[in-house]
Amino acid sequence: MKFSEEQVKDIVTLKESLIEQIDKHQESIEMLEKNIIILDLFLKDSSFTKASQLETTKKAEIQNKPDTTKKLVENSIPIKRVSDGKVIANAYVTPEQVSIVLGDEIEISVDTPPFKSFFLDRIIGEMKKKDIAEAENGKIQKESIIDYIINKNGSDIREIIIKNYRQKERVNELINTAGWSLTRMLENINK
Repeated sequence: MKFSEEQVKDIVTLKESLIEQIDKHQESIEMLEKNIIILDLFLKDSSFTKASQLETTKKAEIQNKPDTTKKLVENSIPIKRVSDGKVIANAYVTPEQVSIVLGDEIEISVDTPPFKSFFLDRIIGEMKKKDIAEAENGKIQKESIIDYIINKNGSDIREIIIKNYRQKERVNELINTAGWSLTRMLENINK
């Protein structure tokens, strides 16, 4: 079946329109997902339990476990895949840093989107910009500026260490956005 030149132009225009709509909807989806993350942060903050309350509950739950395990379990926060709730990493929070340790079976390269563009550049990067501004204004020491280290096995991420988070709100945001980013990265690998 042959198409006239006019019909081909109409088809090309339709295709371009469809691509434009897909891009527009993709941006909307990403914005909605970001809003969900923000709402999750507010919800998590509103139901925040003091560490001292958690500690006594966790100790009661794991009294029969060896001492080394007790300490790890008490400080561990599971990070779950959004789609099915499977634990893909655990976060360990100390006053100095947040360590996000990926599960042994999780293999994700540092180059998989949206790790760098969203998690490192947008989330941690924005926190770092604020800290640099505060350091320049003398509100905090330069040594207190947030920073991160990525421990890898080859190109696969094994652990993300975020130092100098300084604020409880940041811990929640870092853990939630890490979960979202890791979920998206796994989806991108499986496409």
